[in-house]
Amino acid sequence: MKLHGNIYRKNFLLIIVFMVLISITFVVALIVAYNLTSAYVQDEFASKKIDVSEVTIKPYNDFFLNKIPEITSYQGYLTYNSAADYSTSVFNAYPFVRYIVFYELAIGSAVKSREKEHKLSINIESAYQFKRRKNIIKGAPKKRLAAEADFNNMADKLNDFIAFSDTSREATQDEIFKAFYDVKPEKISYLNILRREDVKIYRGLQDHVQPGVVYRQNMMTFLLDAYHLKVNNTHKELYQSVTIKPVVYYPLENDANNNMITEVALPGALSDYKLFFKSTKGYLIDETNRRFMPIGGFVLLIYIFLILIGYLIYRNLKINMQLFKLQYDFINNFTHEFKTPVSVIKIAGSNLRGEGGLSERQLKHYGKILDEEADKLNDLMNKLLSFTQLENKSINIKIEEIVLNDFVDKYIDSFRIKYADFKLSCKIKDVNTIHTDPVLLGSLFQNLMENAYKYSHPNKKELHINITRDKRNVIFSFKDKGIGIPKNELTNVFNKFYRIENKYNQNGSVGLGLAFCKELVNFMQGEIIVNSQIDQGSEFVVTLPYDN
Repeated sequence: MKLHGNIYRKNFLLIIVFMVLISITFVVALIVAYNLTSAYVQDEFASKKIDVSEVTIKPYNDFFLNKIPEITSYQGYLTYNSAADYSTSVFNAYPFVRYIVFYELAIGSAVKSREKEHKLSINIESAYQFKRRKNIIKGAPKKRLAAEADFNNMADKLNDFIAFSDTSREATQDEIFKAFYDVKPEKISYLNILRREDVKIYRGLQDHVQPGVVYRQNMMTFLLDAYHLKVNNTHKELYQSVTIKPVVYYPLENDANNNMITEVALPGALSDYKLFFKSTKGYLIDETNRRFMPIGGFVLLIYIFLILIGYLIYRNLKINMQLFKLQYDFINNFTHEFKTPVSVIKIAGSNLRGEGGLSERQLKHYGKILDEEADKLNDLMNKLLSFTQLENKSINIKIEEIVLNDFVDKYIDSFRIKYADFKLSCKIKDVNTIHTDPVLLGSLFQNLMENAYKYSHPNKKELHINITRDKRNVIFSFKDKGIGIPKNELTNVFNKFYRIENKYNQNGSVGLGLAFCKELVNFMQGEIIVNSQIDQGSEFVVTLPYDN
């Protein structure tokens, strides 16, 4: 019966191919994941600037949409003191407002002429400039020429609004913005918004001259400094620095090549400036690596999981191959073990049935042969049956007190008769008896002593048995001077059907002896270990409880 060596070859090749493929897939997945992460970080670098811009200009929007319109609530009756208080609140809340010019306006009828048709007389009664110096708000009269430069455009807008607005409805936000706001770079002028009743009154002044009738209104001009706008970098992981630069600013070519840059323009009166975002390429690489770590870790976990699956498949195939070999060896050896006694029995039987008469001596000889071969078959069957019973825990252990001296001497005498060339010795120390099953202990002795004789050199068939007491255990040592066991075989010698390949073990073993001993010791709640060196011998150490 020939064992086919390539029965699992294709399966192992598939495992190798599987491992190579998942390794390549793992590397490719890491590269793709890293490139996607890098591209995502760069996309965010270009897009997240809007978030930073919105947070940064939020104070400006609040100032423009909420704080400036508060002037209207005074309905033209702002005085120097109330204007100073209002300016203080602006300077405290909005550091980018550096100066405020407050105007007190007088509005009355203009002299009718073709050039001044639909025009009101709008004049500056007084103008004051407020500014912050060392957290102190100071006000001073504004030079008239400078004041008129900001005022004239607002006066024209107001005249046009009064002349042409629809008083049957409220003015729209767009109409209000065009008439009462004047937004220029770094400057916002604002005139308090007129009610519909006020517009009707002023339109009456345009159409009918009313000498001596004067109404008061207020106007303020805010001078802004973009560099005092607080930059709020809400994405520090992307932007190493965020600064305010003039719109015309552009970095040097060298700096642009070594860094990632992007920008976004500021709105309204700050439109001459922009937010300038800059990060070194290494800074973004660090952010890419930080984001990639959990992705890479997840991919690695999947890879390890697949490797584990591959390993388990490989191990299963290897175990199957070993089991196949063990089964093959078992069938082969078991067949041989049966074949030899059966052949001898058949020959002896044939001779007994022969036509010629046999002498009494020949009859006894053939009878002895039949008896011995039957004992061999019976011993083999008993061993298999006992092994199966041990594995299934179907043996009832019978505890007896065993006198060790008598017990060991019986087996030594038996083996000396059986094997005349077998040198046996025994030493018992600190223990006289043990409580266990004598049949099981006898089977253990029988197998270990048979093993020692079988695997010894012809001129070195020796075995020394040493029995000692260690606390609550009794230790049995069986030390021979046999051929020894290779180190790489030590973990397998107690496996079922396992045989060490050597010249002493080509035939006559099914690989059950040491496996049977292992099962016996386990059943007796003990432990068995082996120490061995090639050509120096082996020592089997059995530890059993003193009182089982």
